[in-house]
Amino acid sequence: MIKLFCERLKELRTENGLSTTKLAEILKVTHATISRWENGKMTPTIDQLYNIALYFKVSSDYLIGLEN
Repeated sequence: MIKLFCERLKELRTENGLSTTKLAEILKVTHATISRWENGKMTPTIDQLYNIALYFKVSSDYLIGLEN
């Protein structure tokens, strides 16, 4: 599940032409946080997951691999 989240976050970020720095600004987290999420070293809080899903217009279930 963590690996799939990492892959999907990076895919959504790159498909939308966002750097890790720009996404960090949008989500109000640090650049290092985005990097840690994408590398599987850290997971987002429920609130952060919600904000990621809202920004990319996907479900949280999609982000964590419960739906395609």
